[in-house]
Amino acid sequence: MSLSKHRSAVVVVMALITMGALTLAGCGSFGTSGGGEIKLQGAGSTFANPLYQKWFSEYNKAHSNMKFDYQSIGSGGGIKQFSAKTVDFGGSDAPMTDEQIKATGGEVIHVPVALGAIVMTYNLPGVQTELKLTPEAIAGMYLGTVKKWNDPAIATNNPGVNLPASDITIVHRSDGSGTTYVFVDYLAKVSSEWKEKVGVNTSVNWPVGVGAKGNEGVTGQVKQTPNSIGYVELIYAEQNNLPHALVKNSSSAFVKGSLESVTAAAAGASAQMPDDLRISITNALGKDSYPISAFTYALVYKEQPDQAKGKALVDFLWWAIHDGQQYARQLHYASLAPEVVQKTEQRIKLISYQGKPLLAS
Repeated sequence: MSLSKHRSAVVVVMALITMGALTLAGCGSFGTSGGGEIKLQGAGSTFANPLYQKWFSEYNKAHSNMKFDYQSIGSGGGIKQFSAKTVDFGGSDAPMTDEQIKATGGEVIHVPVALGAIVMTYNLPGVQTELKLTPEAIAGMYLGTVKKWNDPAIATNNPGVNLPASDITIVHRSDGSGTTYVFVDYLAKVSSEWKEKVGVNTSVNWPVGVGAKGNEGVTGQVKQTPNSIGYVELIYAEQNNLPHALVKNSSSAFVKGSLESVTAAAAGASAQMPDDLRISITNALGKDSYPISAFTYALVYKEQPDQAKGKALVDFLWWAIHDGQQYARQLHYASLAPEVVQKTEQRIKLISYQGKPLLAS
Protein backbone atom coordinates (compact mmCIF):
# COMPACT_ATOMS: atom_id res chain seq x y z
CA MET A 1 0.00 0.00 0.00
CA SER A 2 1.32 3.45 -0.89
CA LEU A 3 1.96 6.02 1.82
CA SER A 4 -0.82 8.27 0.55
CA LYS A 5 -3.35 5.41 0.57
CA HIS A 6 -2.22 4.39 4.05
CA ARG A 7 -2.76 7.93 5.32
CA SER A 8 -6.21 8.04 3.73
CA ALA A 9 -7.17 4.78 5.40
CA VAL A 10 -6.00 6.09 8.79
CA VAL A 11 -8.07 9.25 8.36
CA VAL A 12 -11.19 7.20 7.54
CA VAL A 13 -10.68 4.91 10.54
CA MET A 14 -10.15 7.87 12.90
CA ALA A 15 -13.27 9.55 11.55
CA LEU A 16 -15.32 6.40 12.16
CA ILE A 17 -13.95 6.11 15.70
CA THR A 18 -14.84 9.75 16.40
CA MET A 19 -18.36 9.30 15.04
CA GLY A 20 -18.82 6.18 17.15
CA ALA A 21 -17.67 7.98 20.28
CA LEU A 22 -20.10 10.83 19.63
CA THR A 23 -22.93 8.38 19.05
CA LEU A 24 -22.21 6.59 22.32
CA ALA A 25 -22.01 9.89 24.18
CA GLY A 26 -25.39 10.89 22.76
CA CYS A 27 -26.92 7.61 23.95
CA GLY A 28 -25.65 7.99 27.52
CA SER A 29 -28.34 7.99 30.22
CA PHE A 30 -29.08 11.04 32.38
CA GLY A 31 -27.65 10.73 35.86
CA THR A 32 -25.45 12.18 38.55
CA SER A 33 -22.13 11.68 36.83
CA GLY A 34 -22.58 11.86 33.06
CA GLY A 35 -23.92 14.20 30.44
CA GLY A 36 -23.81 17.93 30.03
CA GLU A 37 -25.79 20.54 31.91
CA ILE A 38 -29.57 20.27 31.68
CA LYS A 39 -31.65 23.33 32.55
CA LEU A 40 -35.33 23.14 33.43
CA GLN A 41 -37.43 26.27 33.47
CA GLY A 42 -40.64 26.62 35.42
CA ALA A 43 -43.01 29.43 36.41
CA GLY A 44 -46.10 29.95 38.50
CA SER A 45 -47.27 29.39 42.05
CA THR A 46 -45.83 31.64 44.74
CA PHE A 47 -47.68 29.36 47.17
CA ALA A 48 -45.30 26.51 46.28
CA ASN A 49 -42.17 28.58 45.62
CA PRO A 50 -40.46 27.99 49.01
CA LEU A 51 -40.87 24.24 48.57
CA TYR A 52 -39.64 24.25 44.97
CA GLN A 53 -36.53 26.24 45.95
CA LYS A 54 -35.72 23.77 48.72
CA TRP A 55 -36.24 20.86 46.34
CA PHE A 56 -34.01 22.37 43.65
CA SER A 57 -31.24 22.87 46.19
CA GLU A 58 -31.45 19.33 47.59
CA TYR A 59 -31.88 17.64 44.20
CA ASN A 60 -28.92 19.48 42.74
CA LYS A 61 -26.64 18.02 45.43
CA ALA A 62 -27.05 14.58 43.87
CA HIS A 63 -27.58 15.78 40.28
CA SER A 64 -24.92 18.43 39.76
CA ASN A 65 -25.63 18.74 36.04
CA MET A 66 -29.21 19.86 36.73
CA LYS A 67 -30.02 23.57 36.76
CA PHE A 68 -33.43 24.97 37.66
CA ASP A 69 -34.93 28.38 36.95
CA TYR A 70 -38.35 28.91 38.57
CA GLN A 71 -40.16 32.25 38.31
CA SER A 72 -42.47 32.86 41.27
CA ILE A 73 -45.06 34.87 39.33
CA GLY A 74 -48.36 33.38 40.48
CA SER A 75 -50.41 30.49 39.14
CA GLY A 76 -52.15 32.64 36.53
CA GLY A 77 -48.83 33.71 35.02
CA GLY A 78 -47.52 30.17 35.31
CA ILE A 79 -50.46 28.77 33.36
CA LYS A 80 -49.97 31.44 30.66
CA GLN A 81 -46.27 30.69 30.25
CA PHE A 82 -46.88 26.95 30.35
CA SER A 83 -49.63 27.27 27.73
CA ALA A 84 -47.33 29.39 25.54
CA LYS A 85 -44.67 26.67 25.94
CA THR A 86 -42.03 29.14 27.12
CA VAL A 87 -41.31 27.01 30.21
CA ASP A 88 -40.82 23.28 30.77
CA PHE A 89 -43.36 23.06 33.59
CA GLY A 90 -45.90 25.25 35.31
CA GLY A 91 -46.74 25.59 38.98
CA SER A 92 -50.37 26.09 39.95
CA ASP A 93 -52.62 25.72 42.98
CA ALA A 94 -55.61 25.99 40.66
CA PRO A 95 -56.13 23.00 38.38
CA MET A 96 -56.31 24.03 34.74
CA THR A 97 -59.81 24.14 33.31
CA ASP A 98 -60.90 22.01 30.35
CA GLU A 99 -60.87 25.17 28.22
CA GLN A 100 -57.34 26.10 29.30
CA ILE A 101 -56.07 22.60 28.56
CA LYS A 102 -57.76 22.56 25.16
CA ALA A 103 -56.11 25.90 24.31
CA THR A 104 -52.64 24.41 24.83
CA GLY A 105 -53.16 21.99 21.96
CA GLY A 106 -51.71 19.14 24.01
CA GLU A 107 -52.55 16.76 26.83
CA VAL A 108 -51.65 18.12 30.26
CA ILE A 109 -50.64 16.01 33.26
CA HIS A 110 -51.43 17.46 36.70
CA VAL A 111 -48.88 16.26 39.27
CA PRO A 112 -49.89 17.09 42.87
CA VAL A 113 -46.65 17.71 44.76
CA ALA A 114 -47.81 18.82 48.23
CA LEU A 115 -50.65 20.40 50.18
CA GLY A 116 -50.87 23.70 51.98
CA ALA A 117 -53.14 26.04 53.90
CA ILE A 118 -54.27 29.52 52.90
CA VAL A 119 -54.46 31.44 56.17
CA MET A 120 -56.14 34.70 57.15
CA THR A 121 -53.27 36.77 58.47
CA TYR A 122 -53.85 40.15 60.10
CA ASN A 123 -52.17 43.15 61.72
CA LEU A 124 -54.09 44.36 64.76
CA PRO A 125 -51.90 46.42 67.11
CA GLY A 126 -52.64 45.65 70.74
CA VAL A 127 -54.57 42.44 70.02
CA GLN A 128 -52.59 39.44 71.26
CA THR A 129 -55.38 36.85 71.22
CA GLU A 130 -55.77 34.63 68.14
CA LEU A 131 -58.92 35.67 66.35
CA LYS A 132 -61.75 33.32 65.42
CA LEU A 133 -63.39 34.01 62.09
CA THR A 134 -66.55 32.51 60.62
CA PRO A 135 -67.14 32.02 56.89
CA GLU A 136 -69.75 34.79 57.10
CA ALA A 137 -67.23 37.22 58.61
CA ILE A 138 -64.54 36.46 56.02
CA ALA A 139 -66.96 36.71 53.09
CA GLY A 140 -68.46 39.89 54.57
CA MET A 141 -65.05 41.56 54.87
CA TYR A 142 -64.10 40.76 51.29
CA LEU A 143 -67.55 41.77 50.00
CA GLY A 144 -67.24 45.08 51.84
CA THR A 145 -70.26 44.55 54.09
CA VAL A 146 -68.20 43.96 57.26
CA LYS A 147 -66.20 47.17 57.48
CA LYS A 148 -65.08 47.60 61.11
CA TRP A 149 -62.99 45.31 63.29
CA ASN A 150 -65.58 45.52 66.09
CA ASP A 151 -68.44 44.53 63.77
CA PRO A 152 -70.69 41.94 65.49
CA ALA A 153 -69.84 39.43 62.74
CA ILE A 154 -66.32 39.38 64.22
CA ALA A 155 -66.88 40.43 67.84
CA THR A 156 -69.53 37.80 68.63
CA ASN A 157 -67.05 34.96 68.19
CA ASN A 158 -64.23 36.76 69.99
CA PRO A 159 -65.61 37.62 73.44
CA GLY A 160 -63.17 39.42 75.70
CA VAL A 161 -60.99 40.56 72.80
CA ASN A 162 -60.59 44.35 72.67
CA LEU A 163 -61.32 44.81 68.97
CA PRO A 164 -60.79 48.37 67.67
CA ALA A 165 -63.49 50.39 65.97
CA SER A 166 -61.07 50.91 63.11
CA ASP A 167 -61.81 50.38 59.44
CA ILE A 168 -60.63 47.03 58.08
CA THR A 169 -58.04 47.31 55.31
CA ILE A 170 -58.56 44.39 52.96
CA VAL A 171 -55.49 43.08 51.12
CA HIS A 172 -55.80 40.77 48.12
CA ARG A 173 -53.66 39.57 45.24
CA SER A 174 -53.22 41.87 42.27
CA ASP A 175 -51.89 39.13 39.98
CA GLY A 176 -53.46 35.95 38.62
CA SER A 177 -53.04 33.55 41.48
CA GLY A 178 -53.72 29.98 42.53
CA THR A 179 -53.83 31.22 46.11
CA THR A 180 -56.65 33.51 45.05
CA TYR A 181 -58.36 30.65 43.25
CA VAL A 182 -58.33 28.51 46.40
CA PHE A 183 -59.52 31.41 48.56
CA VAL A 184 -62.42 32.44 46.30
CA ASP A 185 -63.31 28.80 45.67
CA TYR A 186 -63.79 28.56 49.44
CA LEU A 187 -65.79 31.81 49.55
CA ALA A 188 -68.08 30.61 46.75
CA LYS A 189 -68.83 27.46 48.75
CA VAL A 190 -69.71 29.33 51.95
CA SER A 191 -71.35 32.46 50.50
CA SER A 192 -74.03 32.41 47.81
CA GLU A 193 -73.61 36.19 47.46
CA TRP A 194 -69.93 35.78 46.68
CA LYS A 195 -70.66 33.01 44.18
CA GLU A 196 -73.23 35.15 42.37
CA LYS A 197 -71.48 38.53 42.47
CA VAL A 198 -67.77 37.65 42.21
CA GLY A 199 -67.35 33.98 41.34
CA VAL A 200 -64.25 31.79 41.12
CA ASN A 201 -61.11 32.34 39.09
CA THR A 202 -57.37 32.94 39.50
CA SER A 203 -58.16 36.65 39.13
CA VAL A 204 -61.46 38.30 40.11
CA ASN A 205 -62.99 41.78 40.29
CA TRP A 206 -62.54 42.51 43.98
CA PRO A 207 -65.40 44.47 45.59
CA VAL A 208 -62.98 46.16 48.04
CA GLY A 209 -59.37 46.27 49.10
CA VAL A 210 -55.84 46.96 47.93
CA GLY A 211 -53.85 44.60 45.74
CA ALA A 212 -50.33 43.26 46.14
CA LYS A 213 -48.30 40.93 43.95
CA GLY A 214 -47.59 37.40 45.10
CA ASN A 215 -47.84 35.84 48.54
CA GLU A 216 -44.73 37.88 49.29
CA GLY A 217 -46.49 41.12 48.39
CA VAL A 218 -49.66 40.42 50.38
CA THR A 219 -47.59 39.41 53.42
CA GLY A 220 -45.52 42.60 53.18
CA GLN A 221 -48.63 44.77 52.75
CA VAL A 222 -50.31 43.28 55.83
CA LYS A 223 -47.13 43.54 57.87
CA GLN A 224 -46.78 47.26 57.19
CA THR A 225 -50.48 48.20 57.39
CA PRO A 226 -52.17 48.39 60.81
CA ASN A 227 -55.76 47.05 60.95
CA SER A 228 -55.31 45.02 57.78
CA ILE A 229 -56.12 41.43 56.83
CA GLY A 230 -54.99 39.28 53.91
CA TYR A 231 -54.86 35.68 52.70
CA VAL A 232 -51.48 33.99 52.25
CA GLU A 233 -49.91 30.55 52.21
CA LEU A 234 -49.10 29.37 55.73
CA ILE A 235 -45.31 29.55 55.45
CA TYR A 236 -45.41 33.27 54.59
CA ALA A 237 -47.30 34.08 57.80
CA GLU A 238 -45.04 31.81 59.86
CA GLN A 239 -41.78 33.17 58.46
CA ASN A 240 -42.91 36.76 59.08
CA ASN A 241 -44.24 36.07 62.59
CA LEU A 242 -47.72 37.23 61.62
CA PRO A 243 -50.74 35.81 63.46
CA HIS A 244 -53.40 33.94 61.53
CA ALA A 245 -56.97 33.28 62.51
CA LEU A 246 -58.80 30.11 63.44
CA VAL A 247 -61.50 29.56 60.82
CA LYS A 248 -64.85 27.90 61.46
CA ASN A 249 -65.13 24.77 59.31
CA SER A 250 -68.06 22.82 57.89
CA SER A 251 -68.38 20.92 61.19
CA SER A 252 -68.70 24.23 63.10
CA ALA A 253 -65.28 23.83 64.73
CA PHE A 254 -62.76 26.67 64.79
CA VAL A 255 -59.53 25.26 63.35
CA LYS A 256 -56.12 26.81 62.83
CA GLY A 257 -54.20 26.25 59.63
CA SER A 258 -51.52 23.63 60.32
CA LEU A 259 -49.97 20.52 58.84
CA GLU A 260 -52.37 18.36 60.82
CA SER A 261 -55.51 20.27 59.85
CA VAL A 262 -54.50 20.34 56.17
CA THR A 263 -53.84 16.61 56.27
CA ALA A 264 -57.27 16.12 57.83
CA ALA A 265 -58.86 18.12 55.01
CA ALA A 266 -57.12 15.92 52.44
CA ALA A 267 -57.83 12.63 54.24
CA GLY A 268 -60.77 11.72 52.07
CA ALA A 269 -59.37 13.25 48.90
CA SER A 270 -57.74 10.10 47.55
CA ALA A 271 -61.07 8.29 47.38
CA GLN A 272 -62.72 11.23 45.62
CA MET A 273 -59.86 12.15 43.28
CA PRO A 274 -60.70 11.76 39.60
CA ASP A 275 -58.22 10.04 37.31
CA ASP A 276 -56.73 13.35 36.19
CA LEU A 277 -56.21 14.34 39.88
CA ARG A 278 -57.86 17.76 39.52
CA ILE A 279 -59.76 18.35 42.77
CA SER A 280 -60.83 21.02 45.26
CA ILE A 281 -60.58 20.25 48.98
CA THR A 282 -61.83 23.58 50.35
CA ASN A 283 -64.52 23.48 53.05
CA ALA A 284 -63.84 19.76 53.51
CA LEU A 285 -65.83 17.61 55.92
CA GLY A 286 -64.41 16.61 59.29
CA LYS A 287 -64.15 18.39 62.63
CA ASP A 288 -60.34 18.64 62.37
CA SER A 289 -60.26 19.88 58.76
CA TYR A 290 -58.91 23.34 57.99
CA PRO A 291 -61.38 24.73 55.43
CA ILE A 292 -59.02 26.71 53.16
CA SER A 293 -56.66 23.91 52.10
CA ALA A 294 -55.40 22.89 48.68
CA PHE A 295 -53.12 20.71 46.60
CA THR A 296 -50.42 22.48 44.61
CA TYR A 297 -49.63 21.04 41.19
CA ALA A 298 -46.78 20.81 38.71
CA LEU A 299 -48.17 21.10 35.18
CA VAL A 300 -46.44 18.97 32.56
CA TYR A 301 -47.18 18.08 28.96
CA LYS A 302 -47.79 14.38 28.44
CA GLU A 303 -45.79 14.42 25.21
CA GLN A 304 -42.41 16.04 25.80
CA PRO A 305 -40.71 17.93 22.93
CA ASP A 306 -37.16 17.21 24.14
CA GLN A 307 -36.09 13.73 25.24
CA ALA A 308 -33.25 14.71 27.58
CA LYS A 309 -35.16 17.52 29.28
CA GLY A 310 -38.31 15.42 29.46
CA LYS A 311 -36.42 12.56 31.12
CA ALA A 312 -34.80 14.98 33.58
CA LEU A 313 -38.20 16.50 34.44
CA VAL A 314 -39.82 13.09 34.97
CA ASP A 315 -36.94 11.96 37.20
CA PHE A 316 -37.20 15.14 39.27
CA LEU A 317 -40.97 14.84 39.72
CA TRP A 318 -40.64 11.19 40.74
CA TRP A 319 -38.07 12.25 43.34
CA ALA A 320 -40.32 15.11 44.51
CA ILE A 321 -43.32 12.89 45.29
CA HIS A 322 -41.10 10.38 47.10
CA ASP A 323 -37.81 11.54 48.66
CA GLY A 324 -38.75 15.20 48.32
CA GLN A 325 -41.74 14.86 50.64
CA GLN A 326 -39.47 14.83 53.70
CA TYR A 327 -38.77 18.55 53.12
CA ALA A 328 -42.44 19.56 52.88
CA ARG A 329 -43.11 19.46 56.60
CA GLN A 330 -40.07 21.64 57.38
CA LEU A 331 -41.67 24.38 55.28
CA HIS A 332 -45.22 24.03 56.67
CA TYR A 333 -46.61 22.01 53.76
CA ALA A 334 -48.42 18.73 54.28
CA SER A 335 -46.91 15.77 52.45
CA LEU A 336 -48.91 13.61 50.07
CA ALA A 337 -50.77 10.64 51.50
CA PRO A 338 -49.56 7.23 50.26
CA GLU A 339 -52.81 6.74 48.32
CA VAL A 340 -52.29 10.04 46.49
CA VAL A 341 -48.65 9.17 45.77
CA GLN A 342 -49.78 5.92 44.11
CA LYS A 343 -52.28 7.77 41.91
CA THR A 344 -49.65 10.38 41.04
CA GLU A 345 -47.13 7.70 40.06
CA GLN A 346 -49.55 6.45 37.42
CA ARG A 347 -49.84 9.95 35.93
CA ILE A 348 -46.07 10.49 35.80
CA LYS A 349 -45.66 7.15 34.04
CA LEU A 350 -47.77 8.55 31.17
CA ILE A 351 -45.25 11.30 30.34
CA SER A 352 -43.52 10.34 27.11
CA TYR A 353 -41.28 11.32 24.21
CA GLN A 354 -42.47 10.29 20.75
CA GLY A 355 -44.99 8.00 22.42
CA LYS A 356 -42.45 6.17 24.59
CA PRO A 357 -42.63 6.56 28.42
CA LEU A 358 -39.72 8.53 29.83
CA LEU A 359 -39.70 6.94 33.27
CA ALA A 360 -37.28 4.04 33.46
CA SER A 361 -39.06 0.81 34.34
